[in-house]
Amino acid sequence: SYCKRVVNILEQVLDRYPDKVKLAFRDFPIVNIHPQAEKAAEAAHCAGEQGKFWEFHDLLFDKQDTIPTTNFVDHAKTLGLEVSTFQTCLDGRKYQEKVERNYAAGVKAGVSGTPAFFINGRLLSGAQPLEAFKAVIDEELERLGLQAQR
Repeated sequence: SYCKRVVNILEQVLDRYPDKVKLAFRDFPIVNIHPQAEKAAEAAHCAGEQGKFWEFHDLLFDKQDTIPTTNFVDHAKTLGLEVSTFQTCLDGRKYQEKVERNYAAGVKAGVSGTPAFFINGRLLSGAQPLEAFKAVIDEELERLGLQAQR
């Protein structure tokens, strides 16, 4: 997927700009393409309660071809989560509103697909190469009077 493709690029961006770039993640489940996307996002937040958000997120990406038939509890077991706590969180839809708010905020900001990135308010859409990120980041750093990475 495009989202999976950009992970390596993001790691390079964070390595290149360690004190100037911060990554903030927001859910944007596109359910017409991935019917289980909203539930998967909620499951990741439930895993986050046990300190395993990113591990669960990464596992979902690794297993995304099986998501329509995935039992998220199996992923929780794989990661060593306390399953009953995870299951209670997921069944109670504890993070449904948060996921829906993130999605609505993305739509309002002009996001129509994933991956999408905002760099100091500027939308960069799609799985862009490192050079595209560098160009926008360096322009923004220069505009702010900060040292760009050359």
